[in-house]
Amino acid sequence: MSNDGFLSFPQSFLWGVSTSAYQIEGAVDEDGRGLSIWDTFCRQPGKVRNGENGDVAADHYHRWQEDVHIMAELGLKAYRFSIAWPRILPSGYGAVNPKGLDFYGRLVDALLAKGIEPFPTLYHWDLPQALQDRGGWPNRDTAYYFAEYAQVIAEALGDRVTYWITHNEPFVAAVLGYFTGEHAPGVQDPVAAFQAGHHLLLSHGLAAQALRETARLRPHVGIALNLSPVYPASESEADRQAAVRFDGVLNRMFLDPLFRRQYPQDLLNLLGGLFPQPEPGDLDRIGAPLDFLGVNYYSRIVVRHDPEFPLIQAVQVQPEGAEYSQMWEIYPQGMYDLLTRIWADYRPAYVLVTENGIPVADAPDLDGRVRDERRIRYLRDHLVQVHRAMSDGVPLRGYFVWSLLDNFEWAHGYAMRFGLVYVDYATQQRIVKDSGRWYAQVVAENGVRVGE
Repeated sequence: MSNDGFLSFPQSFLWGVSTSAYQIEGAVDEDGRGLSIWDTFCRQPGKVRNGENGDVAADHYHRWQEDVHIMAELGLKAYRFSIAWPRILPSGYGAVNPKGLDFYGRLVDALLAKGIEPFPTLYHWDLPQALQDRGGWPNRDTAYYFAEYAQVIAEALGDRVTYWITHNEPFVAAVLGYFTGEHAPGVQDPVAAFQAGHHLLLSHGLAAQALRETARLRPHVGIALNLSPVYPASESEADRQAAVRFDGVLNRMFLDPLFRRQYPQDLLNLLGGLFPQPEPGDLDRIGAPLDFLGVNYYSRIVVRHDPEFPLIQAVQVQPEGAEYSQMWEIYPQGMYDLLTRIWADYRPAYVLVTENGIPVADAPDLDGRVRDERRIRYLRDHLVQVHRAMSDGVPLRGYFVWSLLDNFEWAHGYAMRFGLVYVDYATQQRIVKDSGRWYAQVVAENGVRVGE
C-alpha cells in the first residue's frame, strides 16, 4: 500500500468532509423552522463568546449550491451534513414542515448529481426548544419523538440516501448539555445528564429501526461518537485507575451498550443511584447491530487522580512539551491507538473517521491566499496513522475532515476556524485554503504523500 513516501488507499475509500446544520446554515427563522435549544442558549448572557450565535453563521441555507460546487471542485467523494430537526418538525413532533424537507431534498439531489455520497446525520445537538420545554433528553418521551422524526426523514430521503448517522457525539449532548452546562440547554444536573445519555442511546436504537423499516434503499446505519484514548499522567496506581474511570465515562459508557448490550459494571458501581435503570428491552434496542461506527477523533486525554473532582476523581492534564492547537493537544498517535483499540475490543462491521480537524487562526494574506500549513501537517500526520491502522487490520472505509467551512463553533462563537474553506463572515465570501487544495490532491491521488 505504500512506496517512496506515498501511502495509497483502497479505490473505494470515501474521502469526505463534515459540517452541521446549526454551525453553518443560518436562516434560523426562515421557511417555517422552529426554535432550537441553541437559539435559546445563545441568547443567554455569558454563554457564548462575544454573545455570538448561529443566526446567519456561514449562510449555507442560501449558499448551499455554491458550497456543493466547491465540494465538487475539490473532488470530494462524500459529504456528511446534519439535518436540523426544528426545520422538519418545528414542535419536535406532529406537523411536518414541507419547506424543511424540500431544502434537504434539493441538497441531496445536488450532491448525487455531482457524484458526492450524502451522509446525513439526524441529530447534531439542535433539539427543538419545544421538546426541551417538555424535559429534553432526560425525558424518555424525547427518544420516541426522535424515532418519529427519523421515520419522516427516511420517507422523504430514503429512496436516495444509503448512509445514515443517527447521532453526533451523544457524550457531548448529555455531559456538556446537562452536567457541566457548557452547551445548550445549559443544565447542571448529573442525574439529568446520565438520563440524557441513556435516552440518546435509546433514541439511536429506535431511530435505526425506523430507518431500516422505512428507507427504500437498504440503509447503512451508524452513530458518530467522540472517542479518545485515555492515558494516565504517571505510572502510579492512582493515576492508572483514574484513567480507567475516565475511559469509562467518555468511551465505554457508549461503546459497551452499543456493542455489548450492557453498561460497564465498574461505571455502574461508581455512579450508583445517579445512573438510570434501563427499562426491559432498552439495551437490546440500543445494541442492535450497527452497519458502521463513526469515530470523531481530535486529541488524546491524559488524566491524573484528583479526589476533589466529583464522581470520577479524575481530571485532564495538559502534558508539558507537547504541541497544542487553540483547543487541545496535537497527538496523531492517538488516532492509531484509538482505532486499533476499538477494533480489538468491539469488532465493528466497519469504521469511518467521521470527524478529524484542527482550529487554526488563519486569514487571507495580501494576495488573498490562506496559508494554513499547520492544518495540512495535522491532517497529513493523522492520515498516516489512519493508514497504519488499516494496515494492521482495522476495517476503515472512509475519512471526513472537520470541516468543509469555517463555522460557528458552539460556545467559542466564531473564534475557532476549522474549515478547509475560509469564510469571510461580513461578506460570506468563500476562499479555498491551502489545506483545501492539499486535500483535493489527496483525494485525486487516493493517497497521502509523506515526507514532503
